[in-house]
Amino acid sequence: MRDFWNFYSSNRLVFGCGVLSKIGSICTKRSWKKVFVISDHHIDSAGHVSALSDAFKKYEQEVYLYLEGVAEPSVGLAIKCIEKARSFKPDVIVGLGGGSNMDLAKIVSCGVAFGGSPKEYFGFGNVPGPTTPTICIPTTSGTGSEVTHAAVLTDNDQNLKVSTLSPFFRPEIALVDPEITVSCPRNVTAESGMDALTHAIEAYTNIHHFDLPVPDDAEMPYDGKNPMADIFAEKAIRLIGQNIEQAVHHPTDIKAREAMSFAATLAGLAFSNAGVALVHGLEYPIGGAHYCSHGAGNALLLPYMMTFNREERQKEMANIASWLGVDVKGMDLNQASLAAIDKVTELKKNTGIPMRLREFGMDQSELEGFAEKTSTIERLMQLNPRKATKDNLLEILTSAY
Repeated sequence: MRDFWNFYSSNRLVFGCGVLSKIGSICTKRSWKKVFVISDHHIDSAGHVSALSDAFKKYEQEVYLYLEGVAEPSVGLAIKCIEKARSFKPDVIVGLGGGSNMDLAKIVSCGVAFGGSPKEYFGFGNVPGPTTPTICIPTTSGTGSEVTHAAVLTDNDQNLKVSTLSPFFRPEIALVDPEITVSCPRNVTAESGMDALTHAIEAYTNIHHFDLPVPDDAEMPYDGKNPMADIFAEKAIRLIGQNIEQAVHHPTDIKAREAMSFAATLAGLAFSNAGVALVHGLEYPIGGAHYCSHGAGNALLLPYMMTFNREERQKEMANIASWLGVDVKGMDLNQASLAAIDKVTELKKNTGIPMRLREFGMDQSELEGFAEKTSTIERLMQLNPRKATKDNLLEILTSAY
């Protein structure tokens, strides 16, 4: 029995409308003079790259802009970015954008510090030491990557999204400015917001820390469900239930944007300690084989995985129903837990998330291969509250198809 748990976060969180302008001062106080910025052309078109550059001008930092970031970046792209960064020799690497750009920044920080291919660091515990410092600035409210220790790349050789996890990947600075999420397109707002909900729900319903089948002295990428993560997950779920539809349908509502930014960061703190499980496990091979955003894939699969896990987590799911705004008065645990699944399905529909896997263009014959790949992701299989077999996974995918 593992009778303790750990909790980690970024070194510093700077949160609030307008804090993007503080980045030059933050870097100066740490003597960071050469700044390598990873972003993309969409973020540039929205004006955020120029705003970031302006924040550096006052302090005369030397800035290199790498704007070739893409959704679900590949290993090949990471290698190219590392080469550019190593030539520039930065003091700090800034990831500006969604989870893809922030994750790429973490991978590049490792490549700059230690060289080699990103594949050498796949998995947990393979980053040998502190990396080049990173600042992560989210332009979406979803991944929580600004406070997590994970980075995901697409390995095209395997048609699979692969994680690198390391305590050294937690950003030195998480800078969260809700104002810059206003430009986020409606579909991205929906997908990223439902991704944050997935993070919070999986963190809250995962295997308990004391049930992890590992030695007490083993260092783990995730510690399982624990009291601290529960606090962050609950608040994230409440905020998302109250604000996601408003943020999607009324994108200039800064109060809703601020709430969703806070929720995403809280969910990031929750899941990067308690872990995610088989919603993510099933999404990885799907997202590797077909173009779908990580958030859309997670959101689509979430209620189906909740249905499978419900018998192990009725009480928790009853709480989730209440936190999402369902009136559970007079319901028993069975009814309230079912209501949670119905509410998540309703949020999917109301925010425009695809309802079935077939909408991603896949054939039903592919599902068995996805189930097989998921069954090999041991850390996520281990964290799920209900033990799943490959046949179980295929049944879940079939029900979602």
